[in-house]
Amino acid sequence: MAKSSGKTGKKPYVKTALFGIVSLALYVEVFTNESFVRETWAKGGVYAVLPLATVFVFSFVHGSFANHLMTSLGLVAKKH
Repeated sequence: MAKSSGKTGKKPYVKTALFGIVSLALYVEVFTNESFVRETWAKGGVYAVLPLATVFVFSFVHGSFANHLMTSLGLVAKKH
């Protein structure tokens, strides 16, 4: 029989909604300001950090949303 990890089994609905809203807001900001993003991110030099930072932020927020969504739906990895 598997041992309990001691967690209560609460579903992260609030975190799912929070990360979903933040993820949606990030996408809306980028697409509504597309010309500014395109011009600024393409300048080179110090501005070369901006695309990398943007990718990391989007990756973290969207990944957290997806993780909490799957947990909320009850889809979790099987522990051996």
